[in-house]
Amino acid sequence: MGLSAVPATDHRPPTTGRRALMLGLATIGFALNFWAWALLSPLGPRFKDDLGLSAFQQALLVAVPVVVGSVGRIPVGALTDRFGGRVMFPLVSAVTIVPVLFLGLVGHTSLAALLVGGFFLGVGGTAFAVGVPFVNLWFPPERRGLAIGIFGAGMGGTAISALTTVKLVERWGVATPFAVTAVALALYAVVAAVLLRDAPGRTAPTGSVTARMAATARLPLTWQASALYAVAFGGFVAFSVYLPAYLGTAYGLAQADAANRMAGFVLLAVVMRPVGGWLSDRWDPARVLVACLAVVTVGAVVQAFTPALMPLGTLAFLAMAAALGGGSGAVFALVALLAPADKVGAVTGVVGAAGGLGGFVPPLVMGALYGALSSYALGLAALAVVALASLLFTATAVRRAVRAVTPEGRRAP
Repeated sequence: MGLSAVPATDHRPPTTGRRALMLGLATIGFALNFWAWALLSPLGPRFKDDLGLSAFQQALLVAVPVVVGSVGRIPVGALTDRFGGRVMFPLVSAVTIVPVLFLGLVGHTSLAALLVGGFFLGVGGTAFAVGVPFVNLWFPPERRGLAIGIFGAGMGGTAISALTTVKLVERWGVATPFAVTAVALALYAVVAAVLLRDAPGRTAPTGSVTARMAATARLPLTWQASALYAVAFGGFVAFSVYLPAYLGTAYGLAQADAANRMAGFVLLAVVMRPVGGWLSDRWDPARVLVACLAVVTVGAVVQAFTPALMPLGTLAFLAMAAALGGGSGAVFALVALLAPADKVGAVTGVVGAAGGLGGFVPPLVMGALYGALSSYALGLAALAVVALASLLFTATAVRRAVRAVTPEGRRAP
């Protein structure tokens, strides 16, 4: 059966229960695919020791699935506009099983095999671009911010990987976390194929994927939201990757202590993502983004002086975590508010790619600056400048775009 043979919609009127079911299934699918997407990162040190990898090779091993998953969101988002989440969620989940099993069974014995498996593992990271347009169509405009924020909390799937992968390997061997994840993905793919339905009234856009991507690229919103998401979600990714190294170097914390503090940072950001979406529903995304970026600016300035970790440094990092999570939720509330209905997936793909890729620049900058100056101050000052510039951009150009939707800056229900 071809993809086009799958019915585009279920024409039963949406109820609160059905909306909640679709949102729950989408969030679970996002979390499971992100769990798979993040399997290599916790095992990076182990592979480094077992295979004699250099620091660069270890970094490359971790980076490949993230880069592929980020860039891959662009075509997957466009395909979701065309075929719907009912097709794409089971498809992405099923395809991700292949590299997961390959890595667990045979692909962990050499760097080349790990890179090949990691490349295709990136497919799991594209699930984000499936869920946003899928959830967006199930909810009315005044509730989309919260709904997409709840869906976005599925990024906590990376925490599942961080908390379980190493423990499973130590107890039952390298193949175990990959096998467990593959089974979870297989079960989800079956359940999603049976239960998922696209929103009533969804119509597939006409024209080729290439033409629609070109049209998406011409939307100012695409690049406005991409820039903001590169700062908000990119900042979250950067800190979640680099914070243990920063805390160890700047404050002399042990690896376990630094990892626990990083977990707290991630958890707070994940929890605040739906809060940012909810606040965007009550006011508007531009106002929420301005507030979040202001907190990031102040937090980065404070931390540039490397204050004592307790209490000021901890408060600065927790405030930035909350703001980056809330800001990430607000960006996609902005997409839900302003993007044409038939291009939400395509816009989401580009914006999601920008956020994922935006997380790789700050750690490289921080590492290079510390190597040259033996200080993180300039890197954190640069974050403050970028956040402030984003705040000013949001308060002017983005705010005007939101106000243009309705006189009150809100789309009428």
